[in-house]
Amino acid sequence: MLTKKTNLTGRQKAGVFLIAIGNDVATEIFKHLREDEIEQITFEIARLDKITPEDKEKVLIEFNEMMMAQGFITNGGIDFARGLLEKSLGNQKAIDIINRLTSSLQVRPFDFVRRTDPAQLLNFIQGEHPQTVALILSYLEPNKAATIMSSLPHTIQADVAKRIATMDRVSPDVLREVERVLERKLSTLASEDYTSAGGIDAVVEILNNVDRGTEKTIIEALEEEDPELAEEIKKRMFVFEDIVLLDDKAIQKVMREVDNADLSKALKSVDAEVQEKIFKNMSKRAASGLREEMDFMGPVRLKDVEEAQQKIVNIIRKLEEQGEIVVARSGEDELVA
Repeated sequence: MLTKKTNLTGRQKAGVFLIAIGNDVATEIFKHLREDEIEQITFEIARLDKITPEDKEKVLIEFNEMMMAQGFITNGGIDFARGLLEKSLGNQKAIDIINRLTSSLQVRPFDFVRRTDPAQLLNFIQGEHPQTVALILSYLEPNKAATIMSSLPHTIQADVAKRIATMDRVSPDVLREVERVLERKLSTLASEDYTSAGGIDAVVEILNNVDRGTEKTIIEALEEEDPELAEEIKKRMFVFEDIVLLDDKAIQKVMREVDNADLSKALKSVDAEVQEKIFKNMSKRAASGLREEMDFMGPVRLKDVEEAQQKIVNIIRKLEEQGEIVVARSGEDELVA
């Protein structure tokens, strides 16, 4: 049992917080955590016998203060956040909160860039080297990066996309230099550790937000220059769970191309929403037969499930390339008959 004077560890606080907010919300949060994080927090929850009202209140207040501080930092930077927190909570409390937040959450470079209008930012980076443009876009929200990517000259779009995809880690010295040139002043990095930037996931997020024409231009250029990279990007651009984004007619076309054995494996580990989307586009008899097959096959290796899902994703991409179906993308207008 935790007592009022207990000094909780970070994991214990996480456990108390998840218990306090209830199972439904906690389940949604778990979906965004790594397996090892879930295991660690679950272990702490299991060890928590009883929680005093004082501990519960203390954890919830701290969470609220941290979220408030993070919001202030996002809107106006650390100095802005410190000023507002000092007015609300006092000088020492503000310093404590900022120190806890910045020690656990690194302030990302190019903060001033993220608060810049995309149109202004485009003019800002128009003449920069593609590597510099790639570095900046990799730190932006995917929708803002997509807007800028779509507006870049076609001659450098694929080059920038490739540089983002092949980027791994960036030295703090490089980040400082790029920030100095762009903003004419040094930006403070929270840590001297190398900072993760770019990668295939980053370029996939950007391409998922650009218009279909820009995506097609970039992918085709990458297929010419680096076929393996292009294929890896294409594999990640539409995951099996995204099948819920297809309209009923598109799903029915896909189902005609899919082997039942692959479909039954592919549906083993997905949410009920995905399963129902498939079942409702089948006849009652076929849906019933598919459910029986899934129950009969028992446990299936995760590798086999993923392979079956990838086969179906490949069919979806093939039908899209042939113009047989349309895959909705973020920001695109809905289709009307």
